[in-house]
Amino acid sequence: MASSFKPVLAPTVPQLPAQVYDPQRLAALAATELMDSEPEQGLDDLCELAVATTGARRACVALLDGRHSFWKAAAGGGPLSLETRRFAIHEDLCHLLIGAGTPVMVEDAAHDARLAHLPIAHEGGLGAWAGFPILSDEGLVLGGLCVLDDRPRRWSGTQRQALERLARSVSEEISLRRRLRQAHERIEGLEGSHQAVSQLAQSLQDSLLPPVIARPAWLDAAALYLPASDGENVVGDFFDLFATQEQRWCAVLGDVSGKGLEAAKVTALARYTVRTEATQHLSPATVLTRLNDALCRQRLNTRFLTAACLTFEPHPDGSVRGLISLGGHAPALIRRADGTVQEAGLPGDLLGMFDDLSLHTEIVDLAPGDAVLLYTDGVTEAHRRGDHASWGEPALAALLAGCGGLNADRILDRITAALTAHAGNYRSDDTALLLLRVPAIDEV
Repeated sequence: MASSFKPVLAPTVPQLPAQVYDPQRLAALAATELMDSEPEQGLDDLCELAVATTGARRACVALLDGRHSFWKAAAGGGPLSLETRRFAIHEDLCHLLIGAGTPVMVEDAAHDARLAHLPIAHEGGLGAWAGFPILSDEGLVLGGLCVLDDRPRRWSGTQRQALERLARSVSEEISLRRRLRQAHERIEGLEGSHQAVSQLAQSLQDSLLPPVIARPAWLDAAALYLPASDGENVVGDFFDLFATQEQRWCAVLGDVSGKGLEAAKVTALARYTVRTEATQHLSPATVLTRLNDALCRQRLNTRFLTAACLTFEPHPDGSVRGLISLGGHAPALIRRADGTVQEAGLPGDLLGMFDDLSLHTEIVDLAPGDAVLLYTDGVTEAHRRGDHASWGEPALAALLAGCGGLNADRILDRITAALTAHAGNYRSDDTALLLLRVPAIDEV
């Protein structure tokens, strides 16, 4: 009698994409130093946002080497120990991202052939999954930001856009941390060698300041940095202007106490921290508070800093509304289209000095033709060598008032010319300016 028994064959484990074993990809992953490392709050926060945005059960930041998948960050579904965050590479779906190089969205895991080899998919433990690539500076896929749900579901276009932005934020966070570590290593290698400092100071400056100010089409913007005249070319001042979410942008300008290599360490940490936090928080006071937390946690040296942070977005009528917060920094100056000048921003505590920080947020409304200027004290304290008569804020405000009809670049040119007229070619301190101007209606 013939047996009716038919063996149940286990699903065949698929061959992994060749890109998983690409030496360049593996080298880029190793350079992050994130595999098998401890959790970090910034990446966990991005996973929390992914869960909140999609309503998924769990989100993770998964990184893949040639053998394992490692969940560097996770949210939802309870805590994971370091040991339980490592999986065999076939058990994780991120290899699909490495092979495709684009997002992969699965709405019904049990009926998707790409997941048939996973027991969790055909036994009902996984209903839906979506993954978005995390990229290195070279565009290589290191892993993915993934969301998982127990039941099949549809992923909306809005959720896809949100996850794409969050994945970019994860990529930027990893990239910025790598650059910061590299900057620290270079700085430490330079210490004790004055000649090497002089030779490489310019390259350090280039890495800490954006070479070109990015700006949206609806904004006129310009920035300027002038190093002090004492031979210390490594920056103590910094500025940045960048997009955060959709039409929302962030402008920041800061001044680290002192100069040279020790100040550069703080400058690097400050700029990269602001870039990361501003993509997650709308309030500039929150961004500066998180920067203060990072400074106090790192305790790189005894340096502190002041900073002005402005987040803003356009309105349909051509105006711009923003929020400004000051961490021990001088108020911004707003030049209205009619030539009047007023201060913007309420005083707040220095950053990097106190764990318990007091900061304030103020609304800034800019109509067409208005401009806002952020500046460091190298501008107002400018003086000639041997003569300590400072240029001062009243002189800066008066000059700004007379800049009617000028675009952002020409306004900064006029300020630079006035500084030179007052102090000659001598600069007692680093000087940084960042000017944002809303074009007049007839300019659009």
